Amino acid sequence: MNPLKMIINAARRVENMYPGYFQNSKHDHNKDFGYPDLVDFTSTYQRYIRNGIANAGVEQTILKTWQDNPELWENKKAAETYDESEIRQKFDDLRLWQKMAEADRRAMVGGYSGLILRFADSKQFAMPVDTVSGGLDGLVDVIPAWAGQLKVSAWNTDPQSVDYGQPTMYNFNEAEVGNTLDQVAKNRSFEVHPDRVFIWSKDGTVHNRSMLEPGFNNLIDMEKISGAGGEGFWKNAKSAPVIEADSDVTIADMAKGMGVEIDAIADKMNEQVEDFNRGFDAMLMLQGMSAKTLSITLPQPEEFFNIPLQVFAASIGIPMKILVGSQTGERASTEDAEQWSRTNMSRRTNVVRPNIMSFVQRLEKFRILAAQDWYLHWSDLTEASMADKIDRADKMATINQKSVDEIYTVDEIRATTEHGPIGEMGEDRNE
Repeated sequence: MNPLKMIINAARRVENMYPGYFQNSKHDHNKDFGYPDLVDFTSTYQRYIRNGIANAGVEQTILKTWQDNPELWENKKAAETYDESEIRQKFDDLRLWQKMAEADRRAMVGGYSGLILRFADSKQFAMPVDTVSGGLDGLVDVIPAWAGQLKVSAWNTDPQSVDYGQPTMYNFNEAEVGNTLDQVAKNRSFEVHPDRVFIWSKDGTVHNRSMLEPGFNNLIDMEKISGAGGEGFWKNAKSAPVIEADSDVTIADMAKGMGVEIDAIADKMNEQVEDFNRGFDAMLMLQGMSAKTLSITLPQPEEFFNIPLQVFAASIGIPMKILVGSQTGERASTEDAEQWSRTNMSRRTNVVRPNIMSFVQRLEKFRILAAQDWYLHWSDLTEASMADKIDRADKMATINQKSVDEIYTVDEIRATTEHGPIGEMGEDRNE
């Protein structure tokens, strides 16, 4: 037979065995592979709190992005002003930067999160905010909220309004997220006006997807492989024996030997096997029967586990060794660390910093802060470490020693390690 016809006939036989499998329009990958059709907040939240890889992806990103806290300055230079000192103390009292980092974390899991603002204006949460008196004292508290706790309850549907399509009211139910014990402790539930809600997300709206969604199927795959491996090893170690009776042993003899009726033989044998399986050192006595075990040969799961792990790491833009830590004694390379620093510096620039400055504008609107051109100072994550700077300065000094002429001045070498010129006071507040 023609080889081509043989291939075509074989393909037809496979198609008949698995109808619709090779037709993408009819084949449902989600159903076949056990993936959900819809990934909602509950799905990503459960993965975050119960899946170590999902949790590590979020936590590693937050820890790097919020490696240190920013500072709100009136200008880029000169010593700290009185107003800046007051702001710093107030933000420290409210633990504002920590709560913003928590909002950032929750937004990564849920697509968005919220900061509910408590003002000293003697009004209910559902009422709009006018000017709040007292300056910084007008901001009483900031409450981080998960997307599952804070939902839009009403929208502006007037096409003629400047706020058309924007939320006009939110509903906050603290008990919506958490376990049973949390739900008992968390009993705050109320309507809250948009003036008192700050949405933290990529674009400042509630229309965003979780960072875990692109790699969600890979998280499921890793759970399957890890769970199947663990269950397989456990069943191999504690598998139930297979009882095989000799050919000359009758049911009546077995019942007589066990001291039970014939119809109770199965229950009695199950009881003996259960007693045997309660401990590794237990003994199983059989009369006229032999016990065998079914051994399962398990493949090493590592190579199967690594494929979805790599895809998930790629989906959130994190190097593998940073996501899972040191494996086989190898640490993340300098290139991995530099890439990770650039990734999180980009997050700061495009997501975190705009959210912070929008929050500052909200405080300006209600006269908590004076309206002016505030400057958010934050360290550069891509900057070399002090050890690298000292090494660079050492190399500059070595080059000077080996050269006839001085290549680098003392002040240039000192500047490499963030020291000002000798005998002069630097103006920058960081010096």
